[in-house]
Formats: sequence, structure tokens, C-alpha cells
Amino acid sequence: MMFAGLTSAYIVKSGQAGWHEVKTPTIFIVSTATLFISSITIQAALRSFKQKAMAAYRSLLLVTLVLGLAFVVMQWKGFNWLWDHGVHFQGASGAGQFLYIIFGLHALHVVGGVVALIVLLLRQYVGNVRTYNATPIEIMSTYWHFVDLLWIYLVVFFIWIG
Repeated sequence: MMFAGLTSAYIVKSGQAGWHEVKTPTIFIVSTATLFISSITIQAALRSFKQKAMAAYRSLLLVTLVLGLAFVVMQWKGFNWLWDHGVHFQGASGAGQFLYIIFGLHALHVVGGVVALIVLLLRQYVGNVRTYNATPIEIMSTYWHFVDLLWIYLVVFFIWIG
């Protein structure tokens, strides 16, 4: 709901005087592909877990983690690109402020997912109790897919509207 509200505010504000459009950094397109691939890998990890193929599960979870970290790095590079091209948060009027807020909030959600992935991986290697409860990975997979779909919505929104 927060992102729907922010994108609605973007539309309303874009019609006001003094609005400045901003080009979406190309690296955000690349990061979209990275996040999409990570959605595939986490789904494959869930499938592997349910089939009790634990080595594949751990490998796919690790790949998802690496892709999530790559996404965050690309976000950072995208923010640096914006900054280098004169899009600053303070004193700016227009799309730049929305890009920083919306994309930054999304990146924080991805970082939260990365932390959860790290916890899931650590649980595979620490402790003697091995349970085959799929609920944690199902929740993580659902969250990760949501973050992916949200990102696709945001990128399409800013390219199409912005």
C-alpha cells in the first residue's frame, strides 16, 4: 500500500509547476533481470526443499542470496548515477525525490529479504536439529516473489510514466 500511495503521489505531483523529470538509470533495468532470475532460483530452492534435495536447496538459496546482494549493489550504483547526473534529494523538485524514496524503500525491503536468506542458510549449517518444515522457505519465497513483482511494477511505472 505504501508503494501504491507513493506512486499515486508521484502522478499527482508530476502535474504541478516546477516538476522535473528524471531518466531512470539503465542499471535499474539490469537489476530487474537479476531480481527476476533470483525469483526463479528461490522457487527452485523451495521445490528442492520439498523434494528433500538439501544440497540443491542450499546451493539455490546461496545463488538467490548472491543475486539479492547483486541487486542491492546495482541499486547503489543506480543511486550514484542519479547523483552524478545532478539528481539530488535535497533542494530537488520532481521525480528525483520520488526515485530516491521509492527505490530506496524497495532496496531496504530487499536487504530485509537478504537477511532472511542468510538466516535460512545459517539454519542449514548450524545446529543438530534438522526438520523438514517447508513453512519458512515458503514464506521467504512468497516474500521474495512479492519484492520482485513490486520492483517490476516500479520500474515499468517510472519508465512509462516518468
